[in-house]
Amino acid sequence: MQKLSQRSALAARALELTILTASRTSETLGARWSEVDLDAKLWVIPPDRMKAGKEHRVPLSSPAVAVLQSLERLNDFVFPGFKADKPLSNMTMEMLLRRMEVDQFTVHGFRSSFRDWCGDEAPQFPREVAEQALAHAVGNEVERAYRRGDALEQRRELMAAWADYVRPTPADPNADPKIDPKS
Repeated sequence: MQKLSQRSALAARALELTILTASRTSETLGARWSEVDLDAKLWVIPPDRMKAGKEHRVPLSSPAVAVLQSLERLNDFVFPGFKADKPLSNMTMEMLLRRMEVDQFTVHGFRSSFRDWCGDEAPQFPREVAEQALAHAVGNEVERAYRRGDALEQRRELMAAWADYVRPTPADPNADPKIDPKS
Protein backbone atom coordinates (compact mmCIF):
# COMPACT_ATOMS: atom_id res chain seq x y z
CA MET A 1 0.00 0.00 0.00
CA GLN A 2 2.91 2.36 0.68
CA LYS A 3 4.29 1.90 -2.85
CA LEU A 4 0.80 2.06 -4.28
CA SER A 5 0.01 5.35 -2.55
CA GLN A 6 3.04 6.92 -4.23
CA ARG A 7 1.77 6.14 -7.73
CA SER A 8 -0.35 8.65 -9.61
CA ALA A 9 -1.89 6.23 -12.13
CA LEU A 10 -5.63 5.63 -12.20
CA ALA A 11 -4.86 1.91 -11.94
CA ALA A 12 -3.20 2.58 -8.57
CA ARG A 13 -6.38 4.23 -7.27
CA ALA A 14 -8.43 1.31 -8.61
CA LEU A 15 -6.20 -1.17 -6.82
CA GLU A 16 -6.32 0.87 -3.60
CA LEU A 17 -10.11 0.84 -3.71
CA THR A 18 -10.14 -2.87 -4.51
CA ILE A 19 -7.96 -3.60 -1.50
CA LEU A 20 -9.84 -1.25 0.85
CA THR A 21 -13.22 -2.75 -0.10
CA ALA A 22 -12.08 -6.37 -0.58
CA SER A 23 -13.94 -6.30 -3.87
CA ARG A 24 -13.40 -8.26 -7.06
CA THR A 25 -11.58 -6.73 -10.03
CA SER A 26 -14.74 -6.62 -12.14
CA GLU A 27 -16.72 -4.94 -9.36
CA THR A 28 -14.16 -2.16 -9.01
CA LEU A 29 -13.49 -1.58 -12.68
CA GLY A 30 -17.19 -1.64 -13.55
CA ALA A 31 -18.07 0.79 -10.76
CA ARG A 32 -20.20 3.74 -11.81
CA TRP A 33 -20.59 7.03 -10.01
CA SER A 34 -24.33 6.42 -9.85
CA GLU A 35 -23.62 3.46 -7.51
CA VAL A 36 -21.62 5.55 -5.04
CA ASP A 37 -22.99 7.76 -2.27
CA LEU A 38 -20.01 9.52 -0.72
CA ASP A 39 -22.12 11.24 1.94
CA ALA A 40 -23.52 7.92 3.15
CA LYS A 41 -20.11 6.25 2.61
CA LEU A 42 -21.82 3.52 0.62
CA TRP A 43 -21.28 1.80 -2.71
CA VAL A 44 -24.23 -0.27 -3.96
CA ILE A 45 -23.27 -2.76 -6.65
CA PRO A 46 -26.30 -3.86 -8.67
CA PRO A 47 -27.15 -7.58 -9.05
CA ASP A 48 -26.18 -7.74 -12.73
CA ARG A 49 -22.57 -6.90 -11.81
CA MET A 50 -22.28 -9.37 -8.94
CA LYS A 51 -21.05 -12.96 -9.24
CA ALA A 52 -24.00 -14.24 -7.18
CA GLY A 53 -26.51 -12.00 -8.99
CA LYS A 54 -27.55 -10.20 -5.79
CA GLU A 55 -27.17 -6.53 -4.90
CA HIS A 56 -24.16 -5.92 -2.66
CA ARG A 57 -23.87 -2.91 -0.37
CA VAL A 58 -20.26 -2.00 0.32
CA PRO A 59 -19.55 0.25 3.31
CA LEU A 60 -16.80 2.70 2.43
CA SER A 61 -14.13 3.42 5.02
CA SER A 62 -12.77 6.96 5.22
CA PRO A 63 -9.68 6.01 3.17
CA ALA A 64 -11.91 4.45 0.49
CA VAL A 65 -13.97 7.66 0.36
CA ALA A 66 -10.72 9.64 0.07
CA VAL A 67 -9.67 7.53 -2.93
CA LEU A 68 -13.01 8.19 -4.61
CA GLN A 69 -12.90 11.90 -3.80
CA SER A 70 -9.47 12.14 -5.41
CA LEU A 71 -10.82 11.01 -8.77
CA GLU A 72 -11.97 13.23 -11.60
CA ARG A 73 -15.44 12.46 -12.91
CA LEU A 74 -14.84 12.06 -16.64
CA ASN A 75 -17.91 9.94 -17.36
CA ASP A 76 -20.17 7.54 -15.45
CA PHE A 77 -17.36 5.03 -14.86
CA VAL A 78 -15.39 5.62 -11.68
CA PHE A 79 -12.34 4.16 -13.48
CA PRO A 80 -12.87 5.13 -17.13
CA GLY A 81 -10.88 3.47 -19.89
CA PHE A 82 -9.58 5.00 -23.08
CA LYS A 83 -12.95 4.55 -24.79
CA ALA A 84 -15.74 6.73 -23.39
CA ASP A 85 -18.14 3.82 -22.90
CA LYS A 86 -15.64 1.38 -21.35
CA PRO A 87 -13.90 1.09 -17.95
CA LEU A 88 -10.22 0.37 -17.48
CA SER A 89 -9.08 -3.00 -18.79
CA ASN A 90 -9.42 -5.99 -16.47
CA MET A 91 -5.63 -6.48 -16.71
CA THR A 92 -4.82 -2.93 -15.58
CA MET A 93 -4.27 -3.70 -11.91
CA GLU A 94 -2.31 -6.93 -12.58
CA MET A 95 -0.03 -5.02 -14.95
CA LEU A 96 0.46 -2.34 -12.31
CA LEU A 97 1.62 -4.98 -9.82
CA ARG A 98 4.09 -6.28 -12.42
CA ARG A 99 5.43 -2.77 -13.05
CA MET A 100 5.80 -2.34 -9.30
CA GLU A 101 7.82 -5.59 -9.28
CA VAL A 102 5.70 -7.19 -6.58
CA ASP A 103 5.08 -10.47 -8.37
CA GLN A 104 4.23 -12.23 -5.10
CA PHE A 105 0.88 -10.37 -5.08
CA THR A 106 -2.21 -10.80 -7.22
CA VAL A 107 -5.27 -8.59 -7.26
CA HIS A 108 -7.58 -11.41 -6.21
CA GLY A 109 -5.07 -12.42 -3.55
CA PHE A 110 -5.92 -9.27 -1.61
CA ARG A 111 -9.42 -10.71 -1.05
CA SER A 112 -7.78 -13.83 0.40
CA SER A 113 -5.53 -11.64 2.53
CA PHE A 114 -8.60 -9.81 3.81
CA ARG A 115 -10.27 -13.10 4.75
CA ASP A 116 -7.12 -14.39 6.45
CA TRP A 117 -6.80 -11.12 8.37
CA CYS A 118 -10.43 -11.39 9.50
CA GLY A 119 -9.88 -14.89 10.84
CA ASP A 120 -6.44 -14.37 12.33
CA GLU A 121 -6.30 -10.73 13.42
CA ALA A 122 -9.91 -9.59 13.84
CA PRO A 123 -11.74 -12.29 15.81
CA GLN A 124 -14.10 -9.66 17.23
CA PHE A 125 -15.94 -9.80 13.89
CA PRO A 126 -18.07 -12.90 13.34
CA ARG A 127 -17.22 -15.19 10.43
CA GLU A 128 -20.57 -14.36 8.80
CA VAL A 129 -19.72 -10.66 8.73
CA ALA A 130 -16.41 -11.35 6.99
CA GLU A 131 -18.12 -13.60 4.46
CA GLN A 132 -20.78 -10.98 3.76
CA ALA A 133 -18.06 -8.38 3.24
CA LEU A 134 -16.78 -10.64 0.46
CA ALA A 135 -20.33 -11.02 -0.93
CA HIS A 136 -20.27 -14.75 -0.23
CA ALA A 137 -23.44 -16.69 0.52
CA VAL A 138 -23.53 -17.36 4.25
CA GLY A 139 -25.10 -20.45 5.81
CA ASN A 140 -27.24 -23.15 4.28
CA GLU A 141 -30.39 -22.58 2.23
CA VAL A 142 -32.67 -22.48 5.30
CA GLU A 143 -30.43 -20.01 7.14
CA ARG A 144 -30.29 -17.74 4.07
CA ALA A 145 -34.09 -17.85 3.78
CA TYR A 146 -34.44 -16.43 7.30
CA ARG A 147 -31.42 -14.12 7.27
CA ARG A 148 -32.41 -11.12 5.17
CA GLY A 149 -30.11 -8.44 6.62
CA ASP A 150 -26.60 -7.80 5.42
CA ALA A 151 -24.92 -6.66 8.67
CA LEU A 152 -24.02 -3.35 7.05
CA GLU A 153 -23.08 -1.54 10.25
CA GLN A 154 -20.95 -4.45 11.47
CA ARG A 155 -19.28 -4.57 8.07
CA ARG A 156 -18.72 -0.80 8.24
CA GLU A 157 -16.71 -1.34 11.45
CA LEU A 158 -14.89 -4.29 9.87
CA MET A 159 -13.90 -2.30 6.79
CA ALA A 160 -12.66 0.61 8.93
CA ALA A 161 -10.48 -1.80 10.91
CA TRP A 162 -9.19 -3.37 7.67
CA ALA A 163 -8.35 0.08 6.27
CA ASP A 164 -6.42 0.88 9.44
CA TYR A 165 -4.52 -2.38 9.05
CA VAL A 166 -3.54 -2.00 5.38
CA ARG A 167 -2.93 1.75 5.17
CA PRO A 168 0.66 2.88 5.16
CA THR A 169 1.65 4.58 8.38
CA PRO A 170 3.67 7.76 7.96
CA ALA A 171 7.23 7.65 9.26
CA ASP A 172 7.79 9.35 12.58
CA PRO A 173 9.94 12.42 11.81
CA ASN A 174 11.34 12.32 15.37
CA ALA A 175 12.39 8.66 15.22
CA ASP A 176 16.08 7.80 15.22
CA PRO A 177 17.21 6.46 11.86
CA LYS A 178 18.08 2.78 11.88
CA ILE A 179 21.80 2.22 11.61
CA ASP A 180 22.95 -0.89 9.81
CA PRO A 181 25.67 -2.42 12.01
CA LYS A 182 27.30 -3.93 8.87
CA SER A 183 27.91 -0.53 7.28
